[in-house]
Amino acid sequence: MSAPHPRRWLILGVLCLSLLVVVVDNMVLNIAIPSLIRDLGASASDIQWIIDAYILVFAGLLLTAGSLSDRHGRRRGLVVGLIVFGGASVLATLCQTPGQLIAVRGLMGAGAAFLMPGTLSILTTVFDEAERKKAIAIWSSVLMVGALGGPTAGGLLLQHFWWGSVFLMNVPIAILGIIAALAIIPESRGSANRPDLVGAALSTVGMAALVWGVIAAAADGWGSPKTVGGFVVAVVVLTAFALWERRVAEPMLPMSLFRDRNFGGASLSIVLLSFSAGGVMLALTQYLQFVLGYSPMRAGLAFVPMLLTVIVCNGVGVVVDKRLGARAALTIGLLVMGAGFGVLASIGPADGYAKLVVALVVIGAGSGTAGPAAYGTLLAALPPERVGVGSAVNDTVQQVGAALSVAVLGSVLTAAYGAAVPDDVTGPARDSIGDAMRIAAATGDGNLARLAQHAFVEAMSTTAIVGVIGGIAAAAVAAAVLRPKPAPAAAPATGPASADDDVPVAG
Repeated sequence: MSAPHPRRWLILGVLCLSLLVVVVDNMVLNIAIPSLIRDLGASASDIQWIIDAYILVFAGLLLTAGSLSDRHGRRRGLVVGLIVFGGASVLATLCQTPGQLIAVRGLMGAGAAFLMPGTLSILTTVFDEAERKKAIAIWSSVLMVGALGGPTAGGLLLQHFWWGSVFLMNVPIAILGIIAALAIIPESRGSANRPDLVGAALSTVGMAALVWGVIAAAADGWGSPKTVGGFVVAVVVLTAFALWERRVAEPMLPMSLFRDRNFGGASLSIVLLSFSAGGVMLALTQYLQFVLGYSPMRAGLAFVPMLLTVIVCNGVGVVVDKRLGARAALTIGLLVMGAGFGVLASIGPADGYAKLVVALVVIGAGSGTAGPAAYGTLLAALPPERVGVGSAVNDTVQQVGAALSVAVLGSVLTAAYGAAVPDDVTGPARDSIGDAMRIAAATGDGNLARLAQHAFVEAMSTTAIVGVIGGIAAAAVAAAVLRPKPAPAAAPATGPASADDDVPVAG
């Protein structure tokens, strides 16, 4: 496609609407954690797996789903993703046990794997080089708006209905997205590569084993057979994945891409960025509701300052990128983000929301500044014939960081909480603050509630220190590895969506 599509801005609106369903769901799920603990009897490990089941299936299938969409049609892949995601959301409302919800969340991850790469690859085919960065900036800002509105709407639903109502929010958005996609978005296809099923299976099993090992470490100790077994399987299978991708004729993730310093550096920075940020929501939603006593709706509104800061600083990041380069924008943003975690680590039991909001704003400023530079650098490092897989690679490394974040930081939070609880507190109250507060409410034991709250704040501070280290490490990687683009003027020769790579199809 040599010229931008005449309906490109309307198409962008449909793409943003389609992706909104995933963003709203993930934000709402964090707000619903206390409700799931109370109403569904979910343990701390169950909560981690409700989140990780989605992430693992999503990350494992992303590249295969992107390849299938390139082969059979990107609009078709987007619609399939919306159907699966919307249908799984209906099933989620019918779940009676944490195990059932974990399985359904995995199905939702499969839908999202088709949905997310399709949006960015379609955007790439309908916008030319001159307008694409502006379109991506709008796309990112709309996601933040969804992240703003999701917790508020979800909190309102949780205040008046049962926990399953938060999943019903996805259904009308998915239906509207399907209708709009079929009516407005043109079909397009790329090169007809075969799906790498072995690679997809190896990456999914390897990531599952890795996260399993980290979660088992918190529950059973680092030397337990479950922990050691998980890590051994992860190392063996992920090594096999890398070797397979080097030998297979049509790999879903060509290892040669990582020889590019900017691609490899941006990928690692995104992993560390996602790792630092992902576990924060897990801790803060519980802090707001169990320690500060916020209602679900008020807890959702508590994140508004951070999300607004991200939206504003997305623009700041673009300006810094243009004037100082992606390396400077990414390094500055990651250091600012690390400073925000430092503020979070200093919060004590007597501190309230005022100090927390300072931490949230600083974290949001760093994330907003670093994000556009990280994702833009990764996509710009891809050769034109790999633009279609670029979105899937971007999403994959992001989800790898998120999966590790929930596993590692969630395990650190659980272990630190258990260590901070006084020895005379026994039973389930030692496992999580949710269990402790439920027991305290049932028995009227105000002292147990206070002890659990103090222990959780101490555990949250310990977890935030890991975020500080992650932010500094990511900044160091960006400063040491990223390099300026050598020749920006040579790109338009073939265009971002050449006839070989993106073949429009009627319909």
